[in-house]
Amino acid sequence: MNILLIHQYFQEKNDPGGLRWNAMAKLWVEEGHCITVIAGMTHYTKGVRNPKYNNKYTHIDNFAPGIKVIRTHVSDTYNNNFRGRMNAYFAFVWSGIYGGLFKAREKYDCIVVSSPPLTVGIIGLTLSFWKRIPFIFEIRDLWPESAIDTGVLKNKFIINLAYMLEKRIYKKADLINVLTPAMRDKLIAKKGIDSKKIIYFPNAADFDLTDEVVNSFDKLKFRIENNIPTSNLVLCYVGAHGLANHLIQLLDAASLLTDKPVTFMLIGDGMQKHMLKETCIKRELKNVIFVDSVPKEQALNYILASDIGLSILKQADTFKTVYSNKTFDYMACKKPVLMAIDGISRKLIEDAQNGFFVEPENAAAFVERVNYFLKHPEEMSILGNNGYNYAKLHFDRNKLGKAYINSIESSILAKNIN
Repeated sequence: MNILLIHQYFQEKNDPGGLRWNAMAKLWVEEGHCITVIAGMTHYTKGVRNPKYNNKYTHIDNFAPGIKVIRTHVSDTYNNNFRGRMNAYFAFVWSGIYGGLFKAREKYDCIVVSSPPLTVGIIGLTLSFWKRIPFIFEIRDLWPESAIDTGVLKNKFIINLAYMLEKRIYKKADLINVLTPAMRDKLIAKKGIDSKKIIYFPNAADFDLTDEVVNSFDKLKFRIENNIPTSNLVLCYVGAHGLANHLIQLLDAASLLTDKPVTFMLIGDGMQKHMLKETCIKRELKNVIFVDSVPKEQALNYILASDIGLSILKQADTFKTVYSNKTFDYMACKKPVLMAIDGISRKLIEDAQNGFFVEPENAAAFVERVNYFLKHPEEMSILGNNGYNYAKLHFDRNKLGKAYINSIESSILAKNIN
């Protein structure tokens, strides 16, 4: 098949950040398909664009054999404030439609749209109509609920418009892929979506990256080279430093553990990173390390050099429906997880026997679990191996990626027959 993928945050080569769709596109090409991606020019956590896009509205890259990427304009106000983020979202809507109509001129078999933001669905709706091809909508995070619960979206008029857009997208999509069973249940029970339209292919672990190094990694050497305390218990967070992540709760826990051999290591970027650094200075916290975003392979090295992985989000009902994609990286690296996300993510690590749930925004609960690991270090290896084996069985990216494209292909074939 020839597939048009709409993904505002599709990463560039060697770019820091999530690489789920970069890996998925490569896998689909290996399965004999061709991918054209329409993506934004602005990095989703840094909020800045590569200088090579200056004074350009579109830019086309032959990303890899079988993968072409059409980068289109996104406002560089993304991380400024709410208005700046809305400007960035809608700038991509208009430039994405332009890119799809005038730069993606090949004949495509289907369009796959990955959200959030919900606004990318407008591009999918438009191009599906003009090109007369099926439209698959993927939900990585339920919008507008998550934007409302985190306080990003407050205006009632805009909220109503967002719900209207969501309803329209779900109605017109030929398939809807959800990343957790909880999302599927909510779409059926709360939003009245036909279960036959919904498929489930979640985030997954990339064992191609980890299996080569997980058992041979020199943890001590890496810590020495990167100024990470060699004898401390190191808790590692990898991901965005934004409103939804609410990483201030880690600094609250760190404040209560200054007398213990414990280090918190926060890797990534986002609109709250400067505030977090300033807070550490004001509180004189010496047990917190900040590392800027690094490519996926390097991020895995930091995880391998740590003792425990941290999965964290703000306390909000909508986050009870999501899997934190970094959890699968921790599992693939054989690390136990402290899960400060209730709901389906909590169930994941409890089913996998991979770690412990910690009540979000409860620093005392964090401290209790950290002290437990200090007293029982032998359990970390057991829990880490449990998570690895569970992810290998249920969340192998290669297996899920192949099943995902086969499901899309079967749906399109059935539609064409009918």
